[in-house]
Amino acid sequence: MKKAKIVATLGPSSSDKIEDMIKTGVDVFRLNFSHANHKTHKESIKKIREIAKKLNSKTAILQDISGPKIRIGEIDGVLELKRGDKIRLVKKNPKSKYDLTLSYPEIIEQVKEGEYVFFADGSIRTKVIEKHPDYLVLEVKNDGILSSRKGVNFPHSNLKISAITQKDKKDLVFGAKNGVDIVAISFVNNKDDILLAKKILKENNANPWVIAKIETKKAVDNLDEILEVSDGVMVARGDLGIEVGIEKVPVIQKKIIRRANKLKKPVITATQMLLSMVNSPFPTRAEVSDVANAVMDGSDAVMLSDETTVGKYPLKAVETLKKVIIETQSIYPYYKKYEIDDSDAIAASVADLCKGIEPKAIVSFTSSGTTVRSIAKYRPKPPIIAVTHDRLTSRKLKLVWGVEEIIELPKIKNPEKLIEKFKEIAKKEKLLNEGDKVIVTMGSIIGEEGTTNMIRIVEI
Repeated sequence: MKKAKIVATLGPSSSDKIEDMIKTGVDVFRLNFSHANHKTHKESIKKIREIAKKLNSKTAILQDISGPKIRIGEIDGVLELKRGDKIRLVKKNPKSKYDLTLSYPEIIEQVKEGEYVFFADGSIRTKVIEKHPDYLVLEVKNDGILSSRKGVNFPHSNLKISAITQKDKKDLVFGAKNGVDIVAISFVNNKDDILLAKKILKENNANPWVIAKIETKKAVDNLDEILEVSDGVMVARGDLGIEVGIEKVPVIQKKIIRRANKLKKPVITATQMLLSMVNSPFPTRAEVSDVANAVMDGSDAVMLSDETTVGKYPLKAVETLKKVIIETQSIYPYYKKYEIDDSDAIAASVADLCKGIEPKAIVSFTSSGTTVRSIAKYRPKPPIIAVTHDRLTSRKLKLVWGVEEIIELPKIKNPEKLIEKFKEIAKKEKLLNEGDKVIVTMGSIIGEEGTTNMIRIVEI
């Protein structure tokens, strides 16, 4: 079994392949709210839930909200640009094909002369050479072609723009009402962006994990405060590379993963993992190495985007990702060491016990999933089996490294009866065999969050 998880983005190429994708190895489906409408996403949620139930899978759904992605307006055809050309960013009333409007025109006031502006994922780079109240004059620094609605990045500008737009607020309410398990917040700058998202979700009686996408320079600078309030992070390498420079991304990726691991926060590594498989049934050697390195760094999950939304080989991409993860596990640095605090004493002890008695599995009875995340933090080699009474918790745990099986049981107050019920299901579903030894963690108060205080060695 693979220990790192697979997140796959649903799109035109994969919407009719959900069952096969789950069977192939997808743990979490990502719904990209930068595309499609609520009706389409609602249909996708319904389809995923129905198929997961049929397969007895706890497959999770991740809602990725758009955030304030800044884009240019409409262009008539394409705009061919040459080095040295002059273009303008205007608040309104474009007068020529070289005048470009913005989805957030108010930011023109916040950009300074001498700063750089990048278009179309950084493929066209310009410099602000004049600033006026209602427009900016930019000098083009390289040849390129620009078309409608392409993204714009201001890597050196101190833009004051909320990560949660009015559209995002509506999308969060939609996600809350339709029971998504995980929400990813785009273009996070600080902890306030995460707290606002959580407030909206709580007001709508929802409690998904909230994942901060790290894709701005501000997010990198404020990583510690963001990690403090978020339930996990995504290394969103696309916009991050434009914001900080692509040469810095590998080092930043490792730093983010290391900090998230230490705080037992799930971390997803994303963007261009197997990009060549959009059009080819085979990845490049560099892409395979990239995936393996992301796994070795400590990623809880790796994510596919274009590969499964518009790619020709979505199933092949998932299969390839799974093979790379499993092969990488053969040299994975298990049993990580950290300073132990009170909240992690049980998990650290479990990891140490595993090295001595080599159990067939670690069985963690959990209400919220916190104990499971604590155990996963130490990266023990035996598979983790999570046992919970909570449906939302079981799906959230599909994102956590090392959780190979998830069992849902009704609340049983008697610990002995609870363990016996687990044994019965484990044997019936052939998760474990007669005589197998497992390490069990549980609380003296069954079914209550934050009460795990016991470790037991149990024979099946």
